[in-house]
Amino acid sequence: MPHRRPPRSQRPARRAHRAFPRPRLLAALLLTPLLSACFASGDGGASGGSGGAESGTRLRVALAFPPAENLSPYGADATILSRLGVTEGLTALDANGAATPALARSWRRENDRTWLFTLREAAFQDGTEVTPSAVAAALTHATRARPAPAALAGVTLTARPEGSHRIRVTTGDSDPVLPLRLSSPSLAVLSAKAYGGKDGRVDPVGTGTGPFALTEVHGSTSATLDRFDDYWGGRAQASGVDARFIADGTARANALRTGQVDVAEAVPVAQAATLDAATRRETATTRTTALLLNSGSGPFKDPALRAAARAAVDTSALARGVYEGHADTGAGIYGPAVTWAEGKRLRPAGRARAATPGGAEVTLATYDNRPELPEAAQVIEQQLEKAGFQVELVVREYSRLETDALAGRFDGVVLARNTLVDTGDPVAVLASDYTCDGGYNLARLCDRGVDRAVAKAEGTADSAGRQDAAMAAEAAVLGTDAVVPLVHQRVITGVATSVKGVLLDPYERVLIGTGTRR
Repeated sequence: MPHRRPPRSQRPARRAHRAFPRPRLLAALLLTPLLSACFASGDGGASGGSGGAESGTRLRVALAFPPAENLSPYGADATILSRLGVTEGLTALDANGAATPALARSWRRENDRTWLFTLREAAFQDGTEVTPSAVAAALTHATRARPAPAALAGVTLTARPEGSHRIRVTTGDSDPVLPLRLSSPSLAVLSAKAYGGKDGRVDPVGTGTGPFALTEVHGSTSATLDRFDDYWGGRAQASGVDARFIADGTARANALRTGQVDVAEAVPVAQAATLDAATRRETATTRTTALLLNSGSGPFKDPALRAAARAAVDTSALARGVYEGHADTGAGIYGPAVTWAEGKRLRPAGRARAATPGGAEVTLATYDNRPELPEAAQVIEQQLEKAGFQVELVVREYSRLETDALAGRFDGVVLARNTLVDTGDPVAVLASDYTCDGGYNLARLCDRGVDRAVAKAEGTADSAGRQDAAMAAEAAVLGTDAVVPLVHQRVITGVATSVKGVLLDPYERVLIGTGTRR
C-alpha cells in the first residue's frame, strides 16, 4: 500500500480535487534481514555477515512512503520497519517464495490446524530475551488489532508457549500456508514493552529483533536507527541508518545524485536516465498496477459500464509510454515475477457486454508517492473520456487517499499493489482485495462466485493445486471487470557506488540487512 511531480505530457495533470475528510494511510510492502542470503545484493555479491567492520559508517536512506500509522506493525508501515531491518517474524521468504527460518529455526505440522515452532536463541533490542511467552503475546496482540493485519484476513489464530523453546500455533480452520503467513511484516515479533502504549498503540522504538534498532522517529520526516550488536544473525556492518521519508520521487533521485543519501528506493522511471548507470538497480517485482473500479456504488456498479471501461484502456501504451519500458503489459493479477502463473492462467468468463458510457461522470483517484501513477491515471482519464465517460482526476499523497478509497468515495482507483507482499501466498491477495469480507477491497467487489473460488483456493493444501485454484479464482475476479490489470512493475533502486549489500527483493519486504555498508 505517493509521488508529486509534474507529468511529462502537455496536458495539465490535475483538476480541481474533490475535498474529503482527511484519511489515514495504507499499505501495500516487507521482510527480514535474514534474507540477505536469499536475495540479490546491490553489488552482486554476498550481503550477509558482519565482516571485519569494527564500527562501520552510517547509511543514509531515502524511503518513498512516510509513516502514516505511527509505525504500527499492523498496517502499511510494517514494510518500513522490515525494509530498514528493525523487525522480523517467526519465518521469512526465500527468493522462490518459500518459507525459510527467521526467529523460528524450524517447525512441523502436528495436524490440520496446529503447528509447532522451535525458536532460536535471540534477544529483543531492549535487552530482554525472545521467549515462547513473548512470541505468543506478540502474535496474540496482532490477532486483536483492528483493522486486522492483512496476513490474518479471515484467519482465527491462537498462539501458546510450549516449554522453554517452542510455541504452538493453532488456527480455527486448516491453514496449509501458516509458515508463509507468519513471514508477513505485519506479524513481526516485538518485546512486551512495545504493547503498553496509549489507545492500544504499538511502539517499535527499541523493541524489535532485527539488526537495527529504532532510536528516534521524527514524525513523517525522518527516523534514526542504531546497530543492534546482539542481533542473532550477526553484527551489522553499518553502525546505523539515517532514514528520510521523501514522498516526491524526483526529490529522492536528486538526493541520491547529489550525494545526500546512499540509497533511494522507488526511483521514478522518468528519473532513471538522470542517474549514472552504475547507480541504478532494476528488479522484477510481484507488484501489479491496476485500475480498480468501484463495483459497490456509483456508475461502475453496472457491470456493463465496467466492461466499457476495461475495453477503453490500452495497457500497452502505459508500459511503453508512462513506464518507458520499465514494466510489462498487464496480463492478470499476477505478473511475470510470479513465474508459475503464466502457464496456468485461465481466460476470464462471464464478462458483461460493454455498454455505451453516454457521458457517465466518474471520479478517478490515485496517489503520487509513486510518480508514474498520476501519469498513468492521466492516460487512463484520456482513454475513458475518448470512450464517452466524463472523468474527474484526484491526486493525493497515499496517506491522504486510503481512507476515502476504502470507503468507496471514488469510482476508480489506480493502485500499485505487491500481490505477494502480505504472506507470499498467491491466494492471500485475492481474499483481502476481492472478496465480500476482504479488508483491502478498494474495488468493493462482492461476488458470490468469486468468494467460492477464493474459498476453494484457500482450502487447497497441495502447492501445485493451490496455484491452479488461485488462477481459477483470478479468472473469476477478472470476469467481473472490477479490476483492470495495467502493468507489472520493475522497481528501480538508486544505490551509490560506494554502497554494497543492498537487498533487492522481488517482494519488496527488505532493503537494508547485516551486510549493507559503505
